[in-house]
Amino acid sequence: MHTVTLIPGDGIGPEITEATKRVLEATGVSFEWDIQNAGEEVYKREGNPLPKRVLESIKKNKIALKGPITTPVGTGFRSVNVLLRQLLDLFCCLRPCKTYQGAKSRYKNIDLVIIRENTEDLYAGIEYEKDSEGAQSIIEFVKKSTGKIIRQDSGISIKPISVYGTERIVRSAFDYARKNKRHKVTAVHKANIMKYSDGLFLDVSRAVAKKYPDIEFEDKIVDNMCMQLVQKPELYDVIVLPNLYGDIVSDLSAGLIGGLGLAPGANRGDEYAVFEPTHGSAPKYKGLNKVNPMAMMLSGIMMLSHIGETTAAEKLENALASVIKEGKSVTYDMKPTSDDPTAATTSGVADAVISKVA
Repeated sequence: MHTVTLIPGDGIGPEITEATKRVLEATGVSFEWDIQNAGEEVYKREGNPLPKRVLESIKKNKIALKGPITTPVGTGFRSVNVLLRQLLDLFCCLRPCKTYQGAKSRYKNIDLVIIRENTEDLYAGIEYEKDSEGAQSIIEFVKKSTGKIIRQDSGISIKPISVYGTERIVRSAFDYARKNKRHKVTAVHKANIMKYSDGLFLDVSRAVAKKYPDIEFEDKIVDNMCMQLVQKPELYDVIVLPNLYGDIVSDLSAGLIGGLGLAPGANRGDEYAVFEPTHGSAPKYKGLNKVNPMAMMLSGIMMLSHIGETTAAEKLENALASVIKEGKSVTYDMKPTSDDPTAATTSGVADAVISKVA
């Protein structure tokens, strides 16, 4: 019996969470679901989108499966996703991008793994609002110490990248490569411009790479990396990046395999792991039972592997791959046209996968 914190999330979250819960149970693995609500609706009721009880549940169970949670743009509360990663020190964001036969994609045989640092960089949340005392202090400090002028009407974000944070994320990338028989790690940066932050990331990456002589290592500037992935993604394997670049490149890589509907994710630390799809909560589709649940199902497969249920993980992935290949019981986004009347519902996809697991 595995006790797992289950966070349904906002928008389409509860629907795809239920579909994923059903296919996981169909593998024969025994779960006890500790259901905890968080996000926008909880914020409206309780004034806190991430109540203490949610964190306590994850700390107790060590494992969580989470639906997408809405993050307001520009106003309201900060991202619950970012907060979870910071409070639980989930420093490693793991996002596999793999093509499945039958999925709509311009590419074949892609099998990339994006490993993104989660706690530092511009997502560390160190920001100063325009006209605030903090912003003005930084403007004055920069002028005094460097002679450079920042406009008075500027909002300011600070980008910290540390030796400690870089070492552990790059080690995670190499350890993942070694454990999963991957052959190459690529570190991505903008060290040609940001010499003291991205430059540090590059220097530390090179130092860590020397401790893994069995794994090939290279580095790429982030803009070139994006072009390379579009032109020749087959040349890349495990890609490790600071937080912001990792966010962008993981979505680009999801586009190579057919979209975010097939892009799973995990956020892991030394003690805890939270598994979740990489897409958002799509509130306009809430309650319509039409959105693709496969990214969350694939996240569930990652969770099965993490808890040692590798046979069940393989069985479920094979079932999912079979449904994709057949192309019958898939949602509208995976049909030749989005208005295809034969498109399956969210729950219908779960039914089809379960029929192949059994």
